[in-house]
Amino acid sequence: MIRVGLVEDQALVREGIRSLLALDPEFQVVVAAADGEEAIAAIPAARPDVVLLDLQLPRVSGLEVLRRLGGAGRLPPTVILTTFDDDAALLEALTAGARGYLLKDVSLAELTEAIRVVARGGTLVKPIVSERVVRGVGAGGPEYPRLEPPDPLTGREIEVLRLMTGGYSNREIARALKVTEGTVKNHVSSILSKMGVRDRTRAVLQGVRAGYLS
Repeated sequence: MIRVGLVEDQALVREGIRSLLALDPEFQVVVAAADGEEAIAAIPAARPDVVLLDLQLPRVSGLEVLRRLGGAGRLPPTVILTTFDDDAALLEALTAGARGYLLKDVSLAELTEAIRVVARGGTLVKPIVSERVVRGVGAGGPEYPRLEPPDPLTGREIEVLRLMTGGYSNREIARALKVTEGTVKNHVSSILSKMGVRDRTRAVLQGVRAGYLS
């Protein structure tokens, strides 16, 4: 069972998502917060496996929820679920630690698959790595820490990085490349080290900046 935290200020949307997820025994909603302050208090106590987080929240914004929980080391894998297709907000949320970004018009099948991907350690960045986002990063978007100068990635590491953009787990990448899962873990660790980042999402963003994913 995947334990889900849901942070959404609109009661109809919040209860609708909770009811739909309750239809599948694979999911259990353990947090249903209506604002950012409530989320900051409830999420560390409930320890959900995945959080679905709206950005537009009363009292404390979703972005601030990410920053405060992330800064305290208490941020579970989080998917931004929002109405607004906003490049700047998207980049800020990813920088603050979100694992992915979905619009609220997604189907239930897309939503549940996104929860599964993030729960198993993947990211939802494949639709994000697009021309408009690359332009946003290159036009003065948020800066991401990097080694100076960064070590270049090997050909195999670039292959692994490209598969990471699709949200694939280490096991799935290993199957695709016909190598062991341990080998993939080593490649991922090397990618993070070379790029001077601590997680896969930031590695993908650095890959965009460095031109590996163009």
